[in-house]
Amino acid sequence: MSAPSDTPQAPKVTEREARQVAEAAREQDWRKPSFAKELFLGRFRLDLLHPHPVPAAEDVRRGEAFLDRLRAFCETRVDGALIEREARIPDDVVNGLKELGALGMKIETRYGGLGLTQVYYNRALALAGSASPAIGALLSAHQSIGVPQPLKMFGTQDQKDAFLPRLARTDISAFLLTEPDVGSDPARLATAAVPEGDDYVLDGVKLWTTNGVVADLLVVMARVPESEGHKGGITAFVVEADSPGITVEHRNAFMGLRGIENGVTRFHRVRVPAANRIGLEGAGLKIALTTLNTGRLSLPAMCVGVGKWSLKIAREWSAVREQWGRPVARHEAVGAKISFIAATTFALEAVVDLSSQMADESRNDIRIEAALAKLYGSEMGWRISDELVQIRGGRGFETADSLAARGERAVPAEQMLRDMRINRIFEGSTEIMHLLIAREAVDAHLKVAGDIIDPDKTLSDKARAGVDAAGFYARWLPKLVSGPGHLPNSYGEFRPAGHPDLSGHLRHVERSARRLARSTFYAMSRWQGRMETKQNFLGRIVDIGAELFAMSAACVRAEHLRADGDHGREAYQLADVFCRQARIRVEELFTRLWSNTDDIDRRVVEGVLSGTYAWLEEGVIDPSGEGPWIADAAPGPATGENVHRPIR
Repeated sequence: MSAPSDTPQAPKVTEREARQVAEAAREQDWRKPSFAKELFLGRFRLDLLHPHPVPAAEDVRRGEAFLDRLRAFCETRVDGALIEREARIPDDVVNGLKELGALGMKIETRYGGLGLTQVYYNRALALAGSASPAIGALLSAHQSIGVPQPLKMFGTQDQKDAFLPRLARTDISAFLLTEPDVGSDPARLATAAVPEGDDYVLDGVKLWTTNGVVADLLVVMARVPESEGHKGGITAFVVEADSPGITVEHRNAFMGLRGIENGVTRFHRVRVPAANRIGLEGAGLKIALTTLNTGRLSLPAMCVGVGKWSLKIAREWSAVREQWGRPVARHEAVGAKISFIAATTFALEAVVDLSSQMADESRNDIRIEAALAKLYGSEMGWRISDELVQIRGGRGFETADSLAARGERAVPAEQMLRDMRINRIFEGSTEIMHLLIAREAVDAHLKVAGDIIDPDKTLSDKARAGVDAAGFYARWLPKLVSGPGHLPNSYGEFRPAGHPDLSGHLRHVERSARRLARSTFYAMSRWQGRMETKQNFLGRIVDIGAELFAMSAACVRAEHLRADGDHGREAYQLADVFCRQARIRVEELFTRLWSNTDDIDRRVVEGVLSGTYAWLEEGVIDPSGEGPWIADAAPGPATGENVHRPIR
């Protein structure tokens, strides 16, 4: 580690400046339709989802063939318990994945990749992640947010020719954005990329670099200073991981995902050719966010895998474990948990498959759908894992090794719970996802009311904006009064004979979408410019939208399976129970929009921060060690060992 320094680790920026940076990076144009965007505006566009899109026959053939090979590899070569014990994926397993072509699942065949669709890429991640969540994380970090995806979308032909063949077969990549004092607020990014001749010189420290310990290629976000001939701003670079001046200072250890190669990487006078810059100067954040539009789907895909495994364990265990004269599955308290796991797993798979197929077809803008899938998958996946541990009781809390040592089946339920916890933080925490999605959900309102709530606008600007807003709402609000959700025969194709009736659930979604839009309008009218500070309210708005999207996807998937003759009756049953459970959650969220403790919570927080309640902390011992809350990240040369270890 470098010596402590009083040098600021990150630029000092105001809240307004931070918001401006985030807003500049956001995609603001909508060139394609979006089901979720329309949903938040009170328009239930079922036609954008139904009939369920299907993959091309050749994509299915190629995808299924790879899944067969991957399954055989995972069953014969991957020892998940060994990875958990040793906190490392064996090199021979990584090399086996390379030989299988797993590094190039999303890379086009002309560059040596497999060219899988998003649908089959996600299914492969779910399969590999069920064998070992650390392997799922390795493959996802490499392809979903690592070098391949931004190059595919924004790279030059020379960059693609130079790097994609390596990334498809031999080279592991990592994405480096976070810094010790910079998380979801990129305006404070401190790593610098200073132009020098035909190069940029990088200095700074990056934290939580998943795959960074073993990576061969890095995509690095660094700030280019504004100067003559240089626009400056946060910029993306492809960097060779063995470049002089790069040091992996530490391999991090976590409560879960013990096998991931995540570290702290220091850059000291690292020269990067200008030819390795991805896109324009200042476009780095937009590149990162655009990459994540589909990249985020990999995480809920692995949550689906955990749901499927949890359902299998819950079924097998609950049928043989007896209490009070009958299997625990027959007791209502446990049965409710099993029903939740089954129904929610069905819905999560519906959300991920539908969003992925829409991404493959590229006929819809799925940036909100993908974000909702990540948010909903991580939250529900965590609940599923927690319920499985509860169903298993004391055995759920016991490690798989301990169970095996005393002669019982080695079920790693507690490990899965630990592994799943990070998903609510990875690639945008739940709280950040709420804000990101909410920003898109209220975009139409902000556009028509922007000058009204902008403190820098003149009175005449505000007056003109007021006229425009009045016209928008005069046209929009009447459409929120009634719709197909009030007509008993709407969505009749979801009411086939001999199956549960799903049409009523879709009518509920349609009515709730209009109710959601009305609630957003009321809040906008009430709080205006302060709306963006009402994070709990916005979070509930987003959670309602997530439930409505999941209900829609579940119904569409059930009808798709019925039409194909593939477990249609059972799919209808699962969709029905999921929608009934989701409707209860939706009603609770609507109630909490206006009946909550948000105001008094803020007063308590002020008391906590001022020390008013410090007396409540007495009577315990703090086991935390000494040291600063945030490690020093001042630029400079490394002084410790380089733990970078590329796998060959």
